[in-house]
Amino acid sequence: MQGPPLPTTRGTIPVRRHTILLVGLIVFFIGIQLRMVESFTLSDFSSQVVAAQITPDETITPSAWQGTASRKVVSPPRWLGLALMSVGAVLTLRSMKPPKLGFGG
Repeated sequence: MQGPPLPTTRGTIPVRRHTILLVGLIVFFIGIQLRMVESFTLSDFSSQVVAAQITPDETITPSAWQGTASRKVVSPPRWLGLALMSVGAVLTLRSMKPPKLGFGG
């Protein structure tokens, strides 16, 4: 039994229960990953891209930046993993909520 069609505007995709479940699980598992590791080491190319985004000043050339350590280390804060796990759990549980039955007002 299908419910009424979801309202959409032009160019948007309706958010369905399985989409919310998938997003919730992905966010939850990213949170678990952030809780399990202490730091991430970026590759040479990724480090250059991050450096170019952080310092958009054109007086600093990428070749001048290459003289420093080529790999950057990113250490996410501990609370970020817990926050993502919480949001993922809420989204997952929200997707499992039974639909409204439509009895009365």
